[in-house]
Amino acid sequence: MEVGNNLSEKGKKDLLIVNRAKDGDQAAFAELMNRYREPVYYMLLKMIKNTDDAEDLTIEAFGKAFNRIEQYTPNYAFSTWLFKIASNNCIDHIRKKRISLTSMDHAFTNENGESVGMQIDGGFLDPEETFIKQQKVKAMRDVVDKLKPRYKELIIKRYFEELSYDEIAEELDLPLGTVKAQLFRAREFLANVMKKTKDTI
Repeated sequence: MEVGNNLSEKGKKDLLIVNRAKDGDQAAFAELMNRYREPVYYMLLKMIKNTDDAEDLTIEAFGKAFNRIEQYTPNYAFSTWLFKIASNNCIDHIRKKRISLTSMDHAFTNENGESVGMQIDGGFLDPEETFIKQQKVKAMRDVVDKLKPRYKELIIKRYFEELSYDEIAEELDLPLGTVKAQLFRAREFLANVMKKTKDTI
């Protein structure tokens, strides 16, 4: 267990949550996101002056931070580490945007036109497998609930209601490319969170 004696009271509280996240506690990821989503979003909004981009980059920042959570050490506050990841990611985004503007329809898809999803295998499950599946779905829902409303709506329509990209675009009156790009970001973020617990649930 990391100590972090140099941290403020808030920093020490964060460290306890981070340690739970490192142990694969789903609720800890949701808690960290709940604490820092708004501050990260407003910091990015100041940098980029575009609400849609700021929301997308907020999702990416949490995805990257959660993916690297093992690398965090309490030499400094978790919030400092998270804001650094978010600002560096934003600077990269601004740089890339200046260099090349690619079509959203093609920028975030694999050779099959879609990233590997969050689907859980169907088939016949024994009671233990059924319980594990329910726990994973509940854990994912807990984190989805902390997303901004439009991401939450997209994830629910794609993975819980199992609508196609075209159906989602039509239903929400959004360009298909926007739906794909935003779902990619949200899905990557969720995949990072969920893989932390695949061996521990």
